Amino acid sequence: LPSQQKGVGMHEPLVDAEGFPRADIDLYQVRTARHNIICLQNDHKALMKQVEEALHKLHAREKEKHAKDEAEALAEAMSQNQSLPQAFAKVNAVTPGSPASISGLQVDDEIVEFGSVNVNNFQNLQNIATVVQHSEGRPLSVTVIRGGRRVHVGLTPKRWAGKGLLGCNIIPLQR
Repeated sequence: LPSQQKGVGMHEPLVDAEGFPRADIDLYQVRTARHNIICLQNDHKALMKQVEEALHKLHAREKEKHAKDEAEALAEAMSQNQSLPQAFAKVNAVTPGSPASISGLQVDDEIVEFGSVNVNNFQNLQNIATVVQHSEGRPLSVTVIRGGRRVHVGLTPKRWAGKGLLGCNIIPLQR
């Protein structure tokens, strides 16, 4: 209240003990100030309600957008799975300590590319054997599908303690 009329705030009585208006304060000024304060408080409440509603809408929109983004990411992941290249052979054994083992080749890896051999030109395992013999001591680029992901492996066929130049067993996939 403007001059804090002698300690009269929002809730002090404006009448004396006998119920007469107090003579020591400007009643009109106190009532006007109280009225203005109440109006301002109501305006403040209304504005805060608008702010709250706007925040609710904003958060709902964000939640929707987040859900949509997640759905799109999932759809994209699914389409990537479908676009995985076709495998033509599978690793069904890897000997520990062999060139294949050292390169990181694993059992159940599905072979997509083995050097120059891929699903389009693969007839039989002799194709892979030929590439291996011609690449002794030189790294071959091998692409496999492992757990739904495409993985590149650098494999160098070479003589080692075991038999063959790779130390793994590859079987053709029947498609």
